[in-house]
Amino acid sequence: MTGHDTRQEWMGLLARAPAKALDEVWTAFGEEPAFTWLRPPETGGVMVRGRMGGTGAAFNLGEMTVTRCALRLADGGAVGHAYVQGRDKAKARQAALVDAVMQTERAEDCRERVLTPLAAQMEAARRARAARAAATRVEFFTMVRGED
Repeated sequence: MTGHDTRQEWMGLLARAPAKALDEVWTAFGEEPAFTWLRPPETGGVMVRGRMGGTGAAFNLGEMTVTRCALRLADGGAVGHAYVQGRDKAKARQAALVDAVMQTERAEDCRERVLTPLAAQMEAARRARAARAAATRVEFFTMVRGED
């Protein structure tokens, strides 16, 4: 796995994570590092595109609100970016901080104490949703009437 793939994975995890869950694991991680804003959190819209069946011609599905920001850590100069759905500026700041810390010598500690628990919480929530959906599943079958 390349470094790009790994960063793509943690950025996706941070973008999909519920704000409350991210706040809990980030707060438990410890003292927030000092940073300077390169781009303070700002909210805007992006066009979401889709494809029929995943392979058809692209079409505009609609607009989605996102908040983005970029920051630089004061001690090492690592730059963190975040794009999150909605208007939550605090979540965007925390996601950018995690991204920046993951590019420093504290990366393994951050992975173990922030990303891994966050991924586990999200997987548990996914499984709970799947179990609730499976409980409502209806099995259909056809009985043969014996006629040729």
